[in-house]
Amino acid sequence: MRVVVCRASEGDLDVLSPLVAESLSAGPVGGWLVPDATERSEVLGRYARLLLSWGLEHGQVDTTGDRSVVAVWRRRLEVPVPSAAWMYDLHRVLGPYASRFALWHAYLDAVVPHVPHAYLAHLATRPGHDDTVRALLTAHHRALDAEGLPAYAEVPGGRPREGLLAALGYEPRSPILLEPGGPALWRMWRPGPDSGRSCGGLPPRARLRRGMTPLRGRLLPAPPRSP
Repeated sequence: MRVVVCRASEGDLDVLSPLVAESLSAGPVGGWLVPDATERSEVLGRYARLLLSWGLEHGQVDTTGDRSVVAVWRRRLEVPVPSAAWMYDLHRVLGPYASRFALWHAYLDAVVPHVPHAYLAHLATRPGHDDTVRALLTAHHRALDAEGLPAYAEVPGGRPREGLLAALGYEPRSPILLEPGGPALWRMWRPGPDSGRSCGGLPPRARLRRGMTPLRGRLLPAPPRSP
């Protein structure tokens, strides 16, 4: 079956936001972000809509004709700087849950690759659409290769070399451990067409100072490295 890959628009938010929220809720990150199971679905739904809205405004949101897959991308040609607007939106949309989401983004932003790259901030799919996901990502990778850009993502789980991203050329680097009590996120790096297997500006190890939070020190969350 031919997969139609297209750009999402604001008109897709009502369809794609639940898809993103469900993917977060089904994985270990969702439970860490919103420990209260009775609140999780509603809070993650609000976050998903915000994430996609930022993606549409500041990056690129790819989807398919049947809206079964969505990928949020952002070109990062220089190291991003903290965004007060993103912090404001987190608190406006998530209220008391904003601090945990801000901490999550602070962990991610602490190990941003230092070379130009494309950031896959979020990937969500309905069950049974693996071939569709592959087609959607492959289409974007062709565009990245034409630009000479590597790609970067984070994935949870204990076997990063066995997932779809690894099959598409991403190499795992050391993980980010979300604390307190959170899962590990593997940093995945897909080299550009002219860089071989080099990790370029991606730090080989993720090290964070103890006690660092989004509201102390310098780790302020940047715009969803997603948008």
